[in-house]
Amino acid sequence: MPIRHLLLAATALSLVPAAHAQEDRLEALERRLAEQQARIDQLEAMVAKQSRMLEQAPVTAPPSPPDVAASVPASPPVPGAAPAPAQLADATPQADGAFRIPGLDVSGDVRVRQEWNFVPGRDRSRSAVRARLRASYAIDDHFSVGTQIATGDPDDPNSTDVTLGSFVDDFAVSLDQAWVRYRNGGFTAYAGKFPQVFQRTDMLWDGDVSPQGAALAYGADLGGAKLDARGIYFVIDEAAVARDSDMLGGQLALAAPLASDFKAGITGSYYHYRLGSVAGADAGDFRGNLLSGGRYLSDFHLVEGIGTLGWAGPSPRWPVSFTADYVKNLGAAVSGDTAFNLELAAGRTAEPGDWRLSYNYSEVEVDSVLAAFSHDNIDLSTNYRLHGVGLSHVPARNLQLDLLWYHYRPLDPLYAGSFASSEWLDRIRLALMLSF
Repeated sequence: MPIRHLLLAATALSLVPAAHAQEDRLEALERRLAEQQARIDQLEAMVAKQSRMLEQAPVTAPPSPPDVAASVPASPPVPGAAPAPAQLADATPQADGAFRIPGLDVSGDVRVRQEWNFVPGRDRSRSAVRARLRASYAIDDHFSVGTQIATGDPDDPNSTDVTLGSFVDDFAVSLDQAWVRYRNGGFTAYAGKFPQVFQRTDMLWDGDVSPQGAALAYGADLGGAKLDARGIYFVIDEAAVARDSDMLGGQLALAAPLASDFKAGITGSYYHYRLGSVAGADAGDFRGNLLSGGRYLSDFHLVEGIGTLGWAGPSPRWPVSFTADYVKNLGAAVSGDTAFNLELAAGRTAEPGDWRLSYNYSEVEVDSVLAAFSHDNIDLSTNYRLHGVGLSHVPARNLQLDLLWYHYRPLDPLYAGSFASSEWLDRIRLALMLSF
């Protein structure tokens, strides 16, 4: 056989294994492609299923923060929700695509309000805005920390409103609360600058006042009835040389059902103010009380009683309540030492479509309450007689409309100041508040 034939035969035999190897590689690639396609089909099916589930799941709005204390509503109400206790949140994706951090609770509100004042010879209207943002974080099952920032004058403890004007100057924003809380069963303790812990009406405590110092609270269930005890050490003004100003206060509340659709409550409180230093006070802190030599004329040792009656009403949307609040200042230097407020209300503001109507009547003598922390709903912080009417509506979740009318005049002509004691004054407020 010629040599060239031998070479050709050897070359052909050497190509046979290479061809078989190439076919094996092609078959392996085809198997891998088939496996990848199967995985892609499986993932697409899972994505389609999750999309259908998200489309069918109801989208729920975040809940509005509940009050730390079960405050007795004052009429007309001034919204002042306190920060909610921290809840352990779910860290899984929500229907809206947001993630929640376990232990962190963030909430807030924005209110826009128009006000009309009708005073003989000096009618006035103004627009005001309030914005608050609060957050709390549960460190563990017992300890939490919280804070709140708010608009308004940081030197005014009972108002976070900002009047629109001043050639579009920016709003002042300040740290309104910063606190540490310990909770164990029915026991709660606060330290720092914290939400109001007492059951209250605006006659004595404005809803924007955040006490500072330390507070304790304990609640117990007595087989249908509920007993609530609260105490506070309230730091008011610290002084380097004079005696500090502070307050020791306590409250005991009992609530019990009278029948299947009736309930009643009674609350007793005592607030003992020791006003040594007033260096940190300004005109807004002294406002309605009597002064002598740049200091308060009276001491303030306040005894308060609040009674409530509640009826379930003709339907869940229309509960009926009656509240009576009485205060006497045992340290007053004048006879003007008592105050009371009566309120009748029907309805609620819990769900979209709800309505609430309220009427209240108040008489507050000149040194019956400490004006620095009482309400600022009208020009007179003390020494007034007041009729108040409120109408509230919830057109949508987390949205509330309030229409308030205050009809008032000075109570005692001796302390009327620049106000004519015989003239009735009127203030109307229309407010829209969105909370989240």
